[in-house]
Amino acid sequence: MALTINAKTFTADSFATNQVGYIGVGKTVSVKDDVYLKRTAPKPTSVFSGVGRTTAKMTRTLTLTGALTPSGDTICEINVSVPVGYASGDVDTLLNDMGAFLASASFKTHVKSQQVSY
Repeated sequence: MALTINAKTFTADSFATNQVGYIGVGKTVSVKDDVYLKRTAPKPTSVFSGVGRTTAKMTRTLTLTGALTPSGDTICEINVSVPVGYASGDVDTLLNDMGAFLASASFKTHVKSQQVSY
């Protein structure tokens, strides 16, 4: 089983209950190039139908310059929580908007300089 992100293919490597780990072509013993997908089923109560939760996490080892160590890991983790009974189109709109924000200059500035006010 493979997962394609941009033009890069990740291969399923580890399986656990409600979680699959994938490795990219850059993965070695000392270099990380990993993606993990996780899910948590809704837990309804007598007054609430619950929410389904998913997580996508990418970890990649980067070569560093001007730092005390020659390399370090960067992590991008996205958590999504959707209530039971959602409309598919509403989730599509949310994900499209967030995807556009993640790819935007504003988000890149937020990550690179930790700017939070625009």
